[in-house]
Amino acid sequence: MFYCFNVLILNMKVLFSGGYTLGPVTPLLAIRETIQEKYPEAEFLWVGTKTGPEKELIEETDTKFVSITSGKFRRYFSVFNIVDIIKVIVGFFQSIRILWHENPDMCISAGGFVSVPLHFAAWILGIPTWIHQQDIKIGLSNILMAPLASIVTTSVEKNVKHFSQKKTFWLGNPVRQDILHGDRKKAQEIFHLKPNLPVVFATGGGTGSAKVNQMVVEATQHLSGFVQIIHLSGKERPQELVERAKKHFLDYQVYQFFTKEMKEAYAIADIVVSRGGFGTLSEIAALGKVAIIIPKPGHQEDNVEFLEKNKAAIFVNEITSSGLQLAKIIRDLLVDKEDQKELATKLQALLPVAKKQTIIDIVEKLSKKV
Repeated sequence: MFYCFNVLILNMKVLFSGGYTLGPVTPLLAIRETIQEKYPEAEFLWVGTKTGPEKELIEETDTKFVSITSGKFRRYFSVFNIVDIIKVIVGFFQSIRILWHENPDMCISAGGFVSVPLHFAAWILGIPTWIHQQDIKIGLSNILMAPLASIVTTSVEKNVKHFSQKKTFWLGNPVRQDILHGDRKKAQEIFHLKPNLPVVFATGGGTGSAKVNQMVVEATQHLSGFVQIIHLSGKERPQELVERAKKHFLDYQVYQFFTKEMKEAYAIADIVVSRGGFGTLSEIAALGKVAIIIPKPGHQEDNVEFLEKNKAAIFVNEITSSGLQLAKIIRDLLVDKEDQKELATKLQALLPVAKKQTIIDIVEKLSKKV
């Protein structure tokens, strides 16, 4: 019996799902990394969206990627809900076909509407599932999947109470180990940085943000000669504004997308300006960086309000704030080392990194159910 179990573990196949934004993707990549480290012979498959930014990042890990039709779940009335219900039904039958053909040992998701038809199909076929809740506000996709899930985990302790107590526990958030091992010296070479000027790394998330891009460019003119700025603008956003700024400010540089360069940008940054997705927030916390967060209206505001209330990050409202205010916050922070230390320490305490052994324990528990 013990021998058979080990054969099962060694040959396990894990199916991950998520996409459209990178929010539901980054913690799953960390889980994948942990499983592969423990079980090198494990197979992985990823089900994502047709138009999201996740495919390029996932294929860099040599993971097979397939897409399904997916519809967005809205909590309000919209005529698009009717169209999207049809898309969900199509996605469900595509999921049945994928699961029947691939026969995975388990399905893992961190939310995202593309996962819903897949996890419903997995439940019907008797395949164990694990969902991970990142954000402070419970996503509708996780609300729908949680009753059918074998295991539910949360990034923050306070969210455990929102799910079944029998199968839910506080995990923290999985973070890719690669992100934690950036090299400052290598970063200086890659980005051609001056050693005597502090660095701000600004990112609008996986798809970018026009509003964040605008605020960063506005702030740049007030920070010239004071800091160096690495700006990740996003592939899906207009580039005219950032390209003009690049021509006018010597210590400002812009990139549309990062893969392996991300860890170096984090490593060299004194301050990170970002959106409020929990994947990014967890990476910033794990690295002990200072966070200035410009959340996207909606669930990201709940994330950042939770952190600001606990004095773990600085909340900048994209509607009421300006680039000039952002520049002032950055300048004030850079001269106040004690404030920097307090923010970074509290952020790490609130958002602990998920332990590798706990992840492996969950995977092995799910494997026993097959």
